[in-house]
Amino acid sequence: MLDSSVKKLGLFPLTAHILPGGRMQLRVFEPRYMRLVRDSLRNQLGFGLCMLNPNGDLSRNEHIHSVGTLVKVIDFESLDDGYLGITIVGEQLFDIQSIETEKDGLRVGEVILRSLPDTTTANAEDYVASNDECELKRRLQEVFDNYPEFASLYPEQNFDDSLWVCNRWLEILPLQAETKQALLNESDAPQLQAYLRQLFEESSNEDSNYAS
Repeated sequence: MLDSSVKKLGLFPLTAHILPGGRMQLRVFEPRYMRLVRDSLRNQLGFGLCMLNPNGDLSRNEHIHSVGTLVKVIDFESLDDGYLGITIVGEQLFDIQSIETEKDGLRVGEVILRSLPDTTTANAEDYVASNDECELKRRLQEVFDNYPEFASLYPEQNFDDSLWVCNRWLEILPLQAETKQALLNESDAPQLQAYLRQLFEESSNEDSNYAS
């Protein structure tokens, strides 16, 4: 199990987002990120996938939001176009304390890994899923059914884990990075569920108004 601690991680800023339990395929071609992946495979420490801040100052490394995800490479291949294809899995959230820029432009962050949430249920027989939780689970299962390529990334689908379900929604919904950062600082499944339910209700109301 991963422990909360201070680490130095190479950072990979991206417009797409991945959270703990998430999986993603990437095409890597820039030399600095090729080095990042190579070092990650060699030392088995992983690297940090971060959300881009379009309003941040690049020269002061403010273009990287402070909450990122420690990821590990679980598969890789050489692609026909010469790029490197990798599959990564999100393991643990972290908070960036400082960022340095290396000679080739790779950003390296000093980060504090967050504690892993306790997802165990004291007594499964006494546990009753909320309406929000059931609805989010049902909708996410529909996404997996409708997009088999996406579903194939997940040999194990943890629909009974409410935080896993919320994380998948935060990854796939087209929310501003600032909004996702704020929600990640909540780190509370019921609050995330309530936010997502409200988002779906607002979307349904807009669709109804448009149809009428």
